[in-house]
Amino acid sequence: MTQLRQFSINSDWKSGAGKGVRIAIIDSGVDKNHQDLEGKIDKSYEAKRDNNKIIFEETDRGDTAGHGTACAGIISRIAPKAKLSSIRVLGSGGLGDGHAFLAGLEFAVNEKFNVINLSLGTTKPQFAPPLHDLLDRAYQSGCIVVAAANNFPQPSFPSVFSSSLISVSKNSETDYFNFGFKFGEIIELTAPGVNVKTTWLNNGHRKLTGNSFACPHIVGIIALLLEKYPKMTPFEVKTALYSIAISNQKQKN
Repeated sequence: MTQLRQFSINSDWKSGAGKGVRIAIIDSGVDKNHQDLEGKIDKSYEAKRDNNKIIFEETDRGDTAGHGTACAGIISRIAPKAKLSSIRVLGSGGLGDGHAFLAGLEFAVNEKFNVINLSLGTTKPQFAPPLHDLLDRAYQSGCIVVAAANNFPQPSFPSVFSSSLISVSKNSETDYFNFGFKFGEIIELTAPGVNVKTTWLNNGHRKLTGNSFACPHIVGIIALLLEKYPKMTPFEVKTALYSIAISNQKQKN
């Protein structure tokens, strides 16, 4: 019989820095030469077509869209000692191919990253079944996947698969520890995503709004939890987040 474990979550995890936690950012790439990110990007990979399949090779091309760099900056601010890796599936316009997205997620799962940041998704229903299968594989192998909700009133995949991943939408909070929880909704967690100041291309910074930038806030929080409790399963992490979010709401009332 599998031994059940009980975690007593207290505020000690807040003092961590994400040390030892491996995070994959599946996005437009990351500018590892940004002054705020120097030494924090472990590896960078890029999707390439090899005949009829997509493979990933290490690359120095960085980021030409800015979106991935922005997400990396948010995670790094919360968990500065986490090991970030970039998996580039989007092009210079921030647009990408659904097959590259699927391949990037599969690559991250196979590499057994502790946490996977998905500040992107697809509204095309043909990608829903393979994404669902991949998320089940991730969940069963211990990879914690965090996905941003669609910014528009239309379901996007994989954020609507709430059972096997953690979905996030934006709120107007400024304290990243003050994330919230909406019981019974498809997208249950909320985190800062309005006028968030973060890293941008050419050593720049921008204030950005969107669910894309709420997602890395939760990824950073998870990195802090995993540093303190490295054996937590995806289910235990989700339960801990809900417990902390409910405690945050009680303190406001």
